Amino acid sequence: MALPPFFGSPPQAVERREGAFRGDEVFSIVIPTWNNLPFLKLCVRSIREHSSFPHQIVLHVNDGSDGTAEWAASEGLSFSRTPGNAGVCLACNAARPLVRTPFLVYMNDDMYALPGWDAALKEEIDAAGGASAPFFLSATMIEPRLTRSKPVIGGHDYGTTPETFEEARLLREFASIPKEDWSGATRPPNVMPVWLWDLVGGYSVEFSPGLYSDPDLSAKLWLAGVRYFKGVARSRVYHFVSKSVGRIVPNDGRAQFLRKWGMAPSTFYRFFLRKGEPWAGPLDAPSMAGALRRRLRADAVARFFA
Repeated sequence: MALPPFFGSPPQAVERREGAFRGDEVFSIVIPTWNNLPFLKLCVRSIREHSSFPHQIVLHVNDGSDGTAEWAASEGLSFSRTPGNAGVCLACNAARPLVRTPFLVYMNDDMYALPGWDAALKEEIDAAGGASAPFFLSATMIEPRLTRSKPVIGGHDYGTTPETFEEARLLREFASIPKEDWSGATRPPNVMPVWLWDLVGGYSVEFSPGLYSDPDLSAKLWLAGVRYFKGVARSRVYHFVSKSVGRIVPNDGRAQFLRKWGMAPSTFYRFFLRKGEPWAGPLDAPSMAGALRRRLRADAVARFFA
């Protein structure tokens, strides 16, 4: 039997560098990046230009042979660094000691933050009870391709690279695309209180390089008693879509989730998080009768063969 791909990786010694911090920042935005500097520069610029509040930006630089670490230092950004690609899970956890605000946002480097993205999240945080409340919020992604993922606004193509990006047209049109708040926060950009991140241990490194680490984090939060999983429609980013996934050897995250939690990710999404359904308030535990019971029986069979 072959080892999971990351068990053959070299040791990942973590280097950290403190950047500028004024003390009035609202969010700490953790962005893992892997030799993706043109996208990263666009992402950071969008945060700086389109945020309503000041924020701390914290990078994790995987490898960085393209000059990412040098650029981050010149911009005054805090960053952690590993000599190779440590994946998303270890990257976010490695960056955590550099976080200096009460709220941790996880964002991908191939995302472009749109005006008001942070104000909408901050309003929802205040409505949920502030920094002491147990909540998990997601912003809403606009993507160029049509998708079956109900939380995503798909089929709105404003470019797939920084060179083809129709920034001005996106800024004119993004707010008029219809979308309602939705249930089941999982994918980035997402935000939670730092104390809650620490309580559940952040992302699970056994899911490295990162496939299905999103539902796993939500499952850990559910286990910790969180029921406030909300997707915020007014908080929007443009997502250029998975510019690093094609370069990795992926983990079998679906089977890992099934073995760990005793159910398929789709079961957790549908019956527990009600992912993509219209927001109707904090979630209740699902009834163990009927459709969920049948799904769990089928998942038990699949888990046995997994």
